[in-house]
Amino acid sequence: MARVLHFGEEELTLKLTGLTAILALKRKIIMPYRMIKNVYVDQFQAQQMMLRMPGTSIPPLNIYEGSFKYGNEWYFLSYERVQPLILIEMLGHKKYRYVIFQMDKPTSTAAEIRRQLRRVTD
Repeated sequence: MARVLHFGEEELTLKLTGLTAILALKRKIIMPYRMIKNVYVDQFQAQQMMLRMPGTSIPPLNIYEGSFKYGNEWYFLSYERVQPLILIEMLGHKKYRYVIFQMDKPTSTAAEIRRQLRRVTD
């Protein structure tokens, strides 16, 4: 698996491995639970005008890996198919406003992230 989630005490870490890490030019994204505003599963299509900074995009194949800027907001994208993706909206993160990635079983993965958020806020 090219993407692995690690549920820490204070933060969620998205770890990238293999070719995914090479294309994204990044090995991990650390998301403190207190900065996660919303988690949901939905379709996402990167905008044509998104600037790759740094990362890899191959629009005809729907491959997006790395950091992208659109307007005044930073996105971290990691997916290679059009399918339901996990979308995490951040608030106050040092760089990213949105972290969007592909995982097997996105609905149950998003539910587990929400459980961890509830655990931290209770």
